[in-house]
Amino acid sequence: MKRLHRWLFVFAGALTLWSAQAPAQAAESAICYNCPPEWADWASEIQAIKADTGITVPFDNKNSGQAIAQLIAEKASPVADVVYLGIGSAYQAKAEGVITPFKPTNWDKIPADLKDAQGYWFTIHSGTLGLFVNKAALGGKPVPRSWADLLKPEYRGMVGYLDPSSAFVGYAGAVAVNLALGGTLDNFGPAIHYLQQLKKNDPIVPKQTAYARVLSGEIPILIDYDFNAYRAEYKDHADVAFVIPSEGTIAMPYVMALVNKGPHPANGKKVLDFVLSQKGQAIWANAFLRPVMPGAMSPQAAARFLPAADYARVKSVDYAKMGSVQQRFVKTYLAEVR
Repeated sequence: MKRLHRWLFVFAGALTLWSAQAPAQAAESAICYNCPPEWADWASEIQAIKADTGITVPFDNKNSGQAIAQLIAEKASPVADVVYLGIGSAYQAKAEGVITPFKPTNWDKIPADLKDAQGYWFTIHSGTLGLFVNKAALGGKPVPRSWADLLKPEYRGMVGYLDPSSAFVGYAGAVAVNLALGGTLDNFGPAIHYLQQLKKNDPIVPKQTAYARVLSGEIPILIDYDFNAYRAEYKDHADVAFVIPSEGTIAMPYVMALVNKGPHPANGKKVLDFVLSQKGQAIWANAFLRPVMPGAMSPQAAARFLPAADYARVKSVDYAKMGSVQQRFVKTYLAEVR
């Protein structure tokens, strides 16, 4: 009996020690919604976060729309600690009450129009919309140079764009087309008409990041960001090109935010501090994104972008209004295009 009591005492002590350690071990993580390894080189950023802070951030393959939907569904008992979103979705996240103010290190260096004044969200980097083209998959056809080119019969079944009702990059692409063809954020008629015409050309419309499908040649032409095309060219050594359409396009910021009442807020804040640090920002620059921090883009990284003359065709947009009219556009798209 004494031996049994002694064993029970030792077991109880071990259980108590394990219970005390388990929360501490579990706390060394931060859940990020919409941090996919193949998008914007989140794989390298997450690896650096682990090395610098000891915090593990699991990969997450949601897109902005899916991340918002999940945050809303889990609002009473949040699972995520931080979230990465296209800027338009950030306004929706704030309105839904699923993110909370936090001003990370280097907050004051972010331009005023690239952050929420109260700290609900802030830009970490940006990309320019255009045509990500697998030249080898074109079958000898010329690289398209304009939005109008994508409507030509020779590109039937070769053009892709992410579903704007689900992925923010899809919505951003629609805004880019709309402004380039004479529309405004109050009038999406040109974009809707364009997408209706493109539908006749049998486009491919995935809901998720389609980088691998472009590299494989399954989607020869994708309306996407410059950073994915540059990654394919310089990192994966693919026979690709990035084209800023002759009619013009837009650049889009991507932002991060702290989830309201997330389970590991301290770790979430450390992650957000890191992505705005010089080390974190340099990783974005080396992944062919434009970092939000001044001076984080090295001359070597800048040399991999198209010439400034091409980027002169990039137009400005009212990001706040773009976010406010997103759902209206999505309803119209679902009703009149898809």
